[in-house]
Amino acid sequence: MSRLLIEASTPLCLLQDAGRFGVRHLGVTQGGALDWVSMSWANWLLGNALDASVVEITLGGFTVRAEEYCLLALAGADLGAYVDERAISPGRSFILQKGQRLRFTQPFSGARAYLAAPGGFDAPKVLGSCASVGREELGGLDGLGRALAEGACLRYSGTGGAMRVLSAEQLPNVHSKAPLELIVGAQIGQFSGQSLFDAFNTEWTLDSRADRMGMRLLGTPLQYQGPSLISEGIPLGAVQVPPDGQPIALLNDRQTIGGYPRLGALTPLALARLAQCLPGEKVRLAPVVQETAHQQHIEYLRRFQ
Repeated sequence: MSRLLIEASTPLCLLQDAGRFGVRHLGVTQGGALDWVSMSWANWLLGNALDASVVEITLGGFTVRAEEYCLLALAGADLGAYVDERAISPGRSFILQKGQRLRFTQPFSGARAYLAAPGGFDAPKVLGSCASVGREELGGLDGLGRALAEGACLRYSGTGGAMRVLSAEQLPNVHSKAPLELIVGAQIGQFSGQSLFDAFNTEWTLDSRADRMGMRLLGTPLQYQGPSLISEGIPLGAVQVPPDGQPIALLNDRQTIGGYPRLGALTPLALARLAQCLPGEKVRLAPVVQETAHQQHIEYLRRFQ
């Protein structure tokens, strides 16, 4: 078993995997890595299962010291990572010798980096996952959903692992300015015509009121003209429009039901890119039909083969 001692951390550094499934009827949310693409590439670099547990590091401020020889991999945002005093870029597997430190300073490109280890980091599974959800006190190193704290140890018992580097074609584009594709939903026809034009033809600014539950989009308020709704299940990526007309893209730690009207839901690939955006950045939305989004998703998954 190999160990990493956490010497510095923040409440935004969490143990994650692909999340919990089949439990939303219990009121338990999904959780899991916000940028599933970068998490998958971090695991691919070591030959892991793509959904193996990783450390999600948001905005930096995270430092670990190797207690013995460790093989690790890094993907996602460039958070100014260093092995001792040597800079290391995301998109590669690398070695930490005993006593060496890996530290993340601040974001230079993107918001979230993912650190993987052979076989995934060891943690108890709660309802089938070790994904950390603080609100529900599920997951993480202790099973109670807590963030990774200074003084704790990250352990992994996997052996072997590959030494790989992502090619330019494989490397996730965390600063892409392409529109975020949205599968239109059942209430789309109950927004005013002007609101539908504004939704897909103007820029939206990401509000500072953002967390793992959702990100608020600031722009021209959208006007819903339909009847009041009964609360219903909310899928990952749902874009709700509350009474103030400012949309909210709901993420992995969202509530399980809600009654606000929805434009639709962001595609999984769009969600991964949104997870790498910082407050104040501008995004655009683009409508897409479900069949097209599904085919794009399948084609992207083939890259991991």
